Amino acid sequence: MQKLIAMLLAIVTGLPAQDQKVLPTWLYRNVSDLREYHVDVTSDSCHYTPIFGEGDAEFRLPQSIARFGELTIDAHGACQTAEYPRQEELYFVRDGSGVLRYGDESHPLAPNDFTYLAPAVRHSVSNPSSQPLRLVVTTVRIPGDTPISQSGTLVVANLSELKEQTVEGHPQSVLYKLLIGPRTAARDRINAAYAVADFFLMDFAPAGTNFPHHHEVAEEIYLVLDGEGEIVAGGGMNGVEGRHPAKSGDAYYFRPNCTVGFYNQKKPAATAHILAVRAFVAMPKSPD
Repeated sequence: MQKLIAMLLAIVTGLPAQDQKVLPTWLYRNVSDLREYHVDVTSDSCHYTPIFGEGDAEFRLPQSIARFGELTIDAHGACQTAEYPRQEELYFVRDGSGVLRYGDESHPLAPNDFTYLAPAVRHSVSNPSSQPLRLVVTTVRIPGDTPISQSGTLVVANLSELKEQTVEGHPQSVLYKLLIGPRTAARDRINAAYAVADFFLMDFAPAGTNFPHHHEVAEEIYLVLDGEGEIVAGGGMNGVEGRHPAKSGDAYYFRPNCTVGFYNQKKPAATAHILAVRAFVAMPKSPD
């Protein structure tokens, strides 16, 4: 009997190792295939569609990004008020107009507006217009050992304010608009973030590319706003780059050190725009 129990215990304890799930290096989603999901800000007139993070099947994979998805507010609708002690948020307006309530401030929102929401500030979005309001929302966790300063004044900017520019290390066939970056830097339009490495828009010329690359200490998300081409995700069969057809509405999540990039079509006048966010991740103390 004791031998039998010992054998059963050995079998049971061995199962988890055999059945352990291998974590993917990258994730793919298309927004049109996704369903809305109830979160703290949703209401009868405020709908959240998760792309990555909370509400997604692989919600445990992103390390710093808690949520990445679309928030849609019906005409004359409103979202619930929220406040996150150790999370920061990025808003980007895709369509429609509305009002952002941020602490004691209120600010109108228009297409292509973007803003940074600091931790520990109560905020909500409403839509007094007769058309739906759609935003891309990114929520990022701030490490527990990072000191948080008192929040500053709300800044809402628009893509039209920014000039396109090249970025060192990338070809001139892709131009960048640098939206939101770290509070310790001065490169972006809004420099206020703790864990967000960069929030930016890429504009690809015909046959343009940002040249496949990787980030050792950051995870990244691409959302194709328009155009078609090929996303590079991981090393592929050749160990260098895995290419995947990409179109408007496609979204990719890349783990740290995953090869990432984009190739636009070679057709004349073919353009493509990608909204991207990169967030720092805590590196393990042990290499294993």
